[in-house]
Amino acid sequence: MRKLRPAHRRRGIINRNAMTRAGRSAAKRGTDMTIVVIDAQGGGIGKQLVAAIKKEIQSPGVEVLAVGTNSLATSAMLKAGADHGATGENAVLACCRRADVIVGPIGIAIADALWGEISPAMAAAVGSSPAKRILLPMNHCDNIVVGVSNLNTGVLIREAVEQIAALIARDR
Repeated sequence: MRKLRPAHRRRGIINRNAMTRAGRSAAKRGTDMTIVVIDAQGGGIGKQLVAAIKKEIQSPGVEVLAVGTNSLATSAMLKAGADHGATGENAVLACCRRADVIVGPIGIAIADALWGEISPAMAAAVGSSPAKRILLPMNHCDNIVVGVSNLNTGVLIREAVEQIAALIARDR
């Protein structure tokens, strides 16, 4: 006769007190936090984000995952120092499920944004993820964010990294 596992470890049993799926995945990988950076087009914003995160946040348990809507964006973020990379719609869907923090331009949460590279499924995955979302307000592609100063990209990236550092400090 087979020995049963505790209820929160059995498949199909939902226990709200048990660790989240993202937390279980991170524990299996030996990481404390998974930061998913999503970008499109040439990956310029994502590249700057990854470089700044890797430079400023040097915690051993932080994993930076680069997810591009195309291979050019993924490649740029990997060259900037991301730990892992993935490309395409399914990569966005899968990585949003396991993320603790999602970072990118605000267009990643809007269907058909970033010149059509964000599909409705991608936008829904970002929006419905249990992760914290840190979105940079970029006024492009007919999406205008009112009430936000028109700061340059460097300042926005610095603020995003500060927010990520605050989340890491709060979790420890």
